[in-house]
Amino acid sequence: MPAAGTRARSAVPSTTKPAPIWHPSPNFGSRRDGLTPTLIVLHYTAMDSAQAALERLCDPQAEVSAHYLIGSDGTLWQMVREEDRAWHAGVGEWHGQTDINSRSIGIELDNTGKHPFSDMQMATLETLLPQMMSRWAIPPEGVIGHSDMAPGRKSDPGAKFDWQRLERQGLAAAVGTQTAPEDISYDNFRTMARAAGFTADVPNETLLAAIRLRYRPWGTGPLSPADFKALSPAPRET
Repeated sequence: MPAAGTRARSAVPSTTKPAPIWHPSPNFGSRRDGLTPTLIVLHYTAMDSAQAALERLCDPQAEVSAHYLIGSDGTLWQMVREEDRAWHAGVGEWHGQTDINSRSIGIELDNTGKHPFSDMQMATLETLLPQMMSRWAIPPEGVIGHSDMAPGRKSDPGAKFDWQRLERQGLAAAVGTQTAPEDISYDNFRTMARAAGFTADVPNETLLAAIRLRYRPWGTGPLSPADFKALSPAPRET
């Protein structure tokens, strides 16, 4: 779920497709320092139902929100305009930049984190993502999980989320294909992780867990060549 923010003015609905159900949240503000979205952050709600999540995301006492919520049946709600700053990301960084709320659009997915995401839910996400990416010129590398920008603090959208499904459609950064370096050390791993966007200011095990959660959630054991390969940039199609 999102982190806290500060209350601001009311919003007006967006006209994006697939047509969302407009359910405005009071929990938003203006993007700071003239920033516009360069990231899309995916979350799971970790709640029992989409309705419970919707109520929390629109509760002024909770001081949390997101731009969109997608139910397990594919229903799409919009709570904050994309132009505005929702309170979903909290403390963290990506490519050394903080205030991710001002730099991103937040999408909550109705899921506890313990089971796969439904096909209807993924289909709605796959329709919504390309439109946002086109509107804001966000590349696949800009679609990240909450756990990517907050290693150790957050784990969503979790090990059950099908990142490879998005990767195949060019909607998320693909796992690398390059050969791992000869020096399988955490110093090298941190350098590659930082180049990929992850913060290196966390313990080794925390960083490794966050990267595995995103690229190879089945991975276990000590740092391996496969972990390096996951971080190497995949070739872009021209």
